[in-house]
Amino acid sequence: MICQVRRWVGKTKQLILVGDGGFAAGQLALDCICLGVTLISRLKINARLFDFPPERIPGKKGRVPLKGTRLVNFKQMLSLEKLPWKEGEVIGYSGVKKNLRFASSTCMWGADGVMPIPIRWVLVVDPTGKMDPLSLMSTDPLMTPQQIIELYVDRWSLEVTFEETREHLGVETQRQWSDKAIVRSTPVLMGLYSLVCLMANRLWKEKLLKVEKTAWHQKKHATFSDMLRVVRMVVWRENLILRKVKITPSVKNITPELVEAIVKRVLQAA
Repeated sequence: MICQVRRWVGKTKQLILVGDGGFAAGQLALDCICLGVTLISRLKINARLFDFPPERIPGKKGRVPLKGTRLVNFKQMLSLEKLPWKEGEVIGYSGVKKNLRFASSTCMWGADGVMPIPIRWVLVVDPTGKMDPLSLMSTDPLMTPQQIIELYVDRWSLEVTFEETREHLGVETQRQWSDKAIVRSTPVLMGLYSLVCLMANRLWKEKLLKVEKTAWHQKKHATFSDMLRVVRMVVWRENLILRKVKITPSVKNITPELVEAIVKRVLQAA
């Protein structure tokens, strides 16, 4: 995927790949560095960290060292008293600003199976103690800790997107028998998700989007189910029901009130 996207956008544009702990793979990080792509992911709390290799002495024989001495891991850092912690305000989930303590530096990451990789690591701690310590890394050592934290937090919107496409659009529940059909239908459903969001945003400006509430869930903001509902209502009313009224010979027997009642009944049954 990274090779294909880099080919599409060219070598001049910056690309950043953000993923969870499953993306913390040495070969993937090395490929991203070779392609000029920045990888940001979560690291294990006991990840192997090393100092940068010392400068080679001229005339010294033997292999060139790829890494320096081993450093303490993130779990051990939490018990250190002189760790240079910093406090800062970071935009967290739902756009809410949150005060966090973090420590950051650059080193070599000893990934399994590949040569050590230079990274910038960030160890994040919640002063309130509500969140577990979070260890992050970036293959771009020049990135600031705040940038790394905020980019990783932005990944949550992608997780929500995948969950809502499974829940409302049927991704991963298709009934095709062919692998090629699944490969074709999944991008179409993901594109449909984007279209629904864009159409709902336009309907929200026209004050047609309403937030549905229940006795057990009082929502303050519109969710994808609300957006999908208003888009269905407009599409069905304009293209299915009203168009049928215009072409049917019994138009005199159908009143606008009856059309609205039909639309509401269909939406309730959907």
